[in-house]
Amino acid sequence: MKPLTAAYIRQIISGKLVHGKDDLLIHHGAYRLKQVKHPHTILFLQRKIVRWERLKPFFPLAIVTDRELEVSERNENLTIIKVENLQEAYWKFINNYRASINIPVIAVTGTSGKTTTKEMIRHLLSFNRKVAHTNSTNNSRTAHLTYLLGMDDTTEAAVFETAVGAPGDITNAAAYLKPTIGIITNIGEHHLNYCKTLEGYIAAKGEMCTALQPNGVLIINADDRNTKKLDLKSFTGTIITVGIHAKSDFRASDICFSHEGMYMTLEHQQRKYRMLVPGLGEHQIYNALAAIAAVHQIGMGLADIAVHFRTFPTINKQLQVVEGVNGATIIDDTWSITTTSLQAALRVLEKLGSNKKKIAVVGTITDLGSWGYVIHERAGEIIAESKIDVLFTIGKHAKIMAETVSKKGAAIEVHSFTNHIRAYELLKKMATEDTIILIKGDMFSDAIKQLSTLSRKRISG
Repeated sequence: MKPLTAAYIRQIISGKLVHGKDDLLIHHGAYRLKQVKHPHTILFLQRKIVRWERLKPFFPLAIVTDRELEVSERNENLTIIKVENLQEAYWKFINNYRASINIPVIAVTGTSGKTTTKEMIRHLLSFNRKVAHTNSTNNSRTAHLTYLLGMDDTTEAAVFETAVGAPGDITNAAAYLKPTIGIITNIGEHHLNYCKTLEGYIAAKGEMCTALQPNGVLIINADDRNTKKLDLKSFTGTIITVGIHAKSDFRASDICFSHEGMYMTLEHQQRKYRMLVPGLGEHQIYNALAAIAAVHQIGMGLADIAVHFRTFPTINKQLQVVEGVNGATIIDDTWSITTTSLQAALRVLEKLGSNKKKIAVVGTITDLGSWGYVIHERAGEIIAESKIDVLFTIGKHAKIMAETVSKKGAAIEVHSFTNHIRAYELLKKMATEDTIILIKGDMFSDAIKQLSTLSRKRISG
């Protein structure tokens, strides 16, 4: 955070100095007690009673309040500022601080590919810029405040992941970050427990349009079916499209797999660039196209992008290919699962396993609420249309996928399990050097994670 005096902040929020010193230098901000972790923090405090012993280790400290505080001892290292309305004061502070940061800020949302696209952008920009960015997938309100105040005069660009768990999430993130470039990687079927319907989920993703500044840039996937349903009539900024099949501003063609990843020809403004995209799957090409469009928008040349992309490290447990039990090939894709990412993973399995026995091990899709049966049934339909040989499902709801595949009459051997132990026992019997196994689930599924770990342990053992 840029160092600011208590006096400067007090003027911004129209506050009155009740106690302490105006010249106290502020380096950190917080709106909850548990967020206070350093001295020289300004805390926007909603409580009336404070356990001062909890805060004393972080003195000198400034507190903004709209209440009368019960202070047992008047410490000179404590500054108290009184305001009429705490929430109004807080947002005046936030808006003023964001206005002082004049850099490109990229926000990435989408059903799948958010983290990879964000990491690609961070990787490319970091070669010649200091970049603020989302830490892993931490995109809560608390994190957004931390990211905003983490930017200062040395920050040259920022890229943040803005997930949708419920309507308003992107709008909330934008209130802090005010992105200048927004990316919607794709829109599948997820988080319907809060968004209620697919249309509600599409609308929640569409908040990116209003989150951007009037002259902002929106990057969208021209091939994505649900993205085409977004209402973009009122968007006054610039729209940039990426795609493989549809006509688009950044288009990939001549895609081929290699041991390094995938090669593609990037077509942009009637020029062509051959470049390597580390990772596997058509969805990874879309992630790369969105990242390329974003960094090119803020001045990075396509020739430089092609050079720097070669060193992008693929993310652990995202279609990670390793040797497995009995010499089989394992595709570990246990980072997350949606119907969109499941379909992408199955395509990779088909591509890599063209001459092998193909087994898919699939876990439960979470965060679906009352939509659980419908979405798992849809996942089953996707699997039934694939060219795999054997399906394992693990979990009560995942069994819906297995039942759907059987009902469809697909030529797929189907097995359902409630735990990973029995699944692994059968998997071990089936696995050979001529077998390729996709393990697909998310980081919150212990059964899937343990099965993946067990498979890897067999190798080193």
